[in-house]
Amino acid sequence: MFDIWTVIRFVHVLGAIIWVGGQLTITLVVLPQARSRLAVPERAEVMRAVGKQFARITMLVFLPVQIATGALLAWHYGVTWASLLQPGYGRILVMKLLLFTGVMVAATLHGIAQSRGRAERARAMSLASLVGSLGVVLLATWLTAG
Repeated sequence: MFDIWTVIRFVHVLGAIIWVGGQLTITLVVLPQARSRLAVPERAEVMRAVGKQFARITMLVFLPVQIATGALLAWHYGVTWASLLQPGYGRILVMKLLLFTGVMVAATLHGIAQSRGRAERARAMSLASLVGSLGVVLLATWLTAG
């Protein structure tokens, strides 16, 4: 049945697609092209601008939308604090929320490391954020399978 909850779930999934897709696009498409076509100073300038724009969209759009739609969906499905401790859906949701929090921390640490010129740390945090994001999608898929 197509109702408001379908729309809310769609917006939640669309947000995840944009976030993970953006990470993959930057990592697999933009960065390799920037490395092969731009000198180091120009590459740094372009990637810094891309990163700042991605962070801005994350803070102003992605996080508020994901938190709001996620909370609404949890309420709609009857998730309570007590149910989060129960095997199955509750525990999977807790794992998803903890991993999502870890992804956001890694993304923030990536930005901080990048701004301080710590390239190795920035790469490690970027990879952690990307892998964690894929884990969040896996857990979300697991939630919808049951």
